[in-house]
Amino acid sequence: MFTTPAVRALRQHFPDARITYLVEPAAAAVVAHNPHIDDVIVAPRRRGLMQLAADLALGSRLRARRFDLAVDFHGGPRSSLLTWLSGAKVRLGYDIVARGWMYTRRVERPRELRPRHSVENQWDLLTALGIAPPDRALFPVEMVAAPAAAAGIAGRLARAGVKETDRLVVIHVSAGNPFRRWPTAAFAALVAMLATKDPRRRVIVTSGPSEAEAAALVIERARTLLVAADADRVLSCGEFSLDELRALLDRAALYIGGDSGPLHVAATTCVPIVGLYGPTLPERSAPWRAPNLIAEVVDVGDLPCRPCDQRVCEPGDFRCLTWIRPEQVADAAERALAAT
Repeated sequence: MFTTPAVRALRQHFPDARITYLVEPAAAAVVAHNPHIDDVIVAPRRRGLMQLAADLALGSRLRARRFDLAVDFHGGPRSSLLTWLSGAKVRLGYDIVARGWMYTRRVERPRELRPRHSVENQWDLLTALGIAPPDRALFPVEMVAAPAAAAGIAGRLARAGVKETDRLVVIHVSAGNPFRRWPTAAFAALVAMLATKDPRRRVIVTSGPSEAEAAALVIERARTLLVAADADRVLSCGEFSLDELRALLDRAALYIGGDSGPLHVAATTCVPIVGLYGPTLPERSAPWRAPNLIAEVVDVGDLPCRPCDQRVCEPGDFRCLTWIRPEQVADAAERALAAT
């Protein structure tokens, strides 16, 4: 998601270029309908030697395209290899130990976790091309909703009994790793708090495919905290693909979630956002969009162990998340809704 502002900038800088985007399947929906991209190549992940063989074959396909410029925004071992295999005349990437030689032009990337946004870090590669610094209003993150997904979401909401006058609050309860997951009990308490405030409010709990059970538990616990008349305001709508989530957020009045992909899908819409930040800093990964759009940040403030590398919790109690109280998040949510 954080590369999409750069894609728009590349299109403006090279208006007549043919732009191809190489992506793994999990994130392909983000760029599938991007108007600044001409071609999307999806590169599946495989295991062991099968991966190497597939990448060598893909590299041959890329080389046949005779690219003039390849920009490696990822910087990982696989993306470095594919950039090199592309044979592009100019291969632009970060000066990474043991892999920098794969690029013809290198940009320094400090190893420490700096309080600087990831979009700005990636933009350093564009600066090397003479492109001006990024502007959130002119170069926001982008994801175009798939038309079929929008129609599907309308049908699912109707079947769930959602009316046009209802205000939808979408709460995403999972994250990319355990270091960014707020406790299930805290999510359940938050859902119950928000559901009681407004009779028009409907709360939809979403999660990644691997955490469907966690989402179901949040829904179940939240309903037990509510009186019977309010329990049906907490909806169970099943899983959502990235395309479906993007379409759902066009209909939502508020999005709440941790620092994970769905939060940044929300940033591509106008929906107000409440982001929960544990080991990561909002300065580094807050929603990247126009400043006039509403985005509340909830975190515990300064901790000597924060930010961390998300491998070992030094205090052992995940305090950067467990110290965030449901009441704090509910207050931020009500402020965001009131400002809409």
